[in-house]
Amino acid sequence: MDLHDHTPTARGRAFMWGGIALGVLFVLLMYTDGFGLFGGKEQAATEGTGFVRRGEALYVPEGSALRARIAVQAAAAQPVSAQLDSPGVIESDPAVTAAVLAPLSGRVEQLTVQLGQRVTRDQVVAVLDSPDLAQAFDDQTKALDALALTSKNLERQEQQFKIGVISDRDLDQARSDRTQARMAALGAGPGDAGHPGRLTVRAPVTGSVTVLNVARGNMLNDPTQPVMTIADLSTVWVTALVAEQDLGSIRVGQEARVTLSAYPDRVLRGRVSSVSDVLEADSRRDKVRIAVPNPDYSLRPNMFASVSLLGPAATQVIVPTSALLMNNDRTSVFVATAPWTFSRRVVEMRLGEGSTAVIVDGLKAGEQVVVKGGILLND
Repeated sequence: MDLHDHTPTARGRAFMWGGIALGVLFVLLMYTDGFGLFGGKEQAATEGTGFVRRGEALYVPEGSALRARIAVQAAAAQPVSAQLDSPGVIESDPAVTAAVLAPLSGRVEQLTVQLGQRVTRDQVVAVLDSPDLAQAFDDQTKALDALALTSKNLERQEQQFKIGVISDRDLDQARSDRTQARMAALGAGPGDAGHPGRLTVRAPVTGSVTVLNVARGNMLNDPTQPVMTIADLSTVWVTALVAEQDLGSIRVGQEARVTLSAYPDRVLRGRVSSVSDVLEADSRRDKVRIAVPNPDYSLRPNMFASVSLLGPAATQVIVPTSALLMNNDRTSVFVATAPWTFSRRVVEMRLGEGSTAVIVDGLKAGEQVVVKGGILLND
């Protein structure tokens, strides 16, 4: 072809071949990243994060340093006890809790114990200056005099009865007078002969002072008002507050696991002792009690607890806690959908034993989960 031929046909052919040449050059430049397209963008993304985003998935290309830092493991299926988590509180056992009452009114002269102090049975816990006790001692003296006189009268009437001078009715009346006089003498109450108005209050049981209602100098006028409360805390109740809708799965004897804010690394185990027949009207929760030994007295009434009530075992999906990623109020894991390709999956979980988590929803057994290095994909 004559390049100097300026006919329309010749010029068209020249433009055509020139265009083809430019197109081939453009394609070559794109594939060699001459213009920074496609492969250049992927390479830049890889250099910045170690992975490439492909839609909703993340791909870790060959040569990325992330491949050495990511570990994948299949989600396991294991038998796990069904678990119901509820808030709880430590309480004393009412069966071994006693209210300390003063038998007579009076002013608190001495208070020999403090709140939280441990006491033994019959230990003096308070001393009252009681006018009623002083009056009782005066009545006791009179009663003893009457007792002596009545005893002599009874003896004399018994002798007369033997010889037939008095009737059976008179003898029974004399015996009744003697009994009433003796009861009056014994009912005067404890006291100190040198201080007839001093009333000593003693602990009725061994335990700890959990409530203290008086202070030195207070006047006690109501014999039904407790001076203090003493509870044996060698065994305590963990009271779980179970929601109304969950009561169908609770039964006496059910295994329970308890953790406390005060001792986060300590797990207490026990069984349900009782389930209340009465629902709390304000909270719509029922009280489920677990008796727990407390030999070191480290469990104190009113401590908050977290109670897990365990039911029959069922097969569930288990993953290491290292696979879990916390994003705001959601928990997620990365699942391998293809070789070195991962997608985020939101899951519902609860903590299991040790370093494992039970996946309630969002993951199937056998799926490959990132158990190490997932945080590196958490962009």
